Amino acid sequence: MSKKATTEQPRKPTSTNQGEGNRSAAEDYNRAQREFVQRGEVDAHAAERRNLSAAERRAAERAEREGKRRAAEKDPGVVRDYAHGR
Repeated sequence: MSKKATTEQPRKPTSTNQGEGNRSAAEDYNRAQREFVQRGEVDAHAAERRNLSAAERRAAERAEREGKRRAAEKDPGVVRDYAHGR
């Protein structure tokens, strides 16, 4: 039996999906954020948000509370010593 020398090149992935940690998406997002700030739109949008109607303000406050509530949830399936920051 003779062995053939293989010169196969490693296959490149055919999918452009990078999964978690998608570098190109992160670069696009960061670029868009820098451009938004450089165009000076931050102050205009912040001023617009300060002028919410009473109903919009209540909805925004409710959404903020809900977001904070969920952020504080602990996964019961994960055992951690939260008292020691682990």
